Amino acid sequence: MKRRNTPSKEAVLDLLAHTGKAMSRDAIEKQLEVDIDRATIYRVLNRFCEDGIVHKIVAEDGKQYFAVCITSDEKKIPDNHFHFRCTSCETIECLPEPVHFAVPVGYTVERINCVLSGICKDCS
Repeated sequence: MKRRNTPSKEAVLDLLAHTGKAMSRDAIEKQLEVDIDRATIYRVLNRFCEDGIVHKIVAEDGKQYFAVCITSDEKKIPDNHFHFRCTSCETIECLPEPVHFAVPVGYTVERINCVLSGICKDCS
């Protein structure tokens, strides 16, 4: 089902696409140049998640962040990828390269929901 494009959707998607990093709902609300209420922002973000436009990241503190699933060169970010949260600048970003890990014999990984924390390359 094709969804209708609205000014609210355009504003949220433009902001997420131009920042290039994951953003929380409250950060999105603060940076939007149009007046959109909290419920509408959540509704738009959840629809974007359903449609595969953005993905949700749950940080270790339980806070939800949202990031665009398409990179600047129009390449889709793989579904199972790691994220990095900088403890200095507080940003969360999708890691552009695979992170290699191993699980014990007999286990099969189906989904990854992993946020690594530390100092990002910009703050190093």
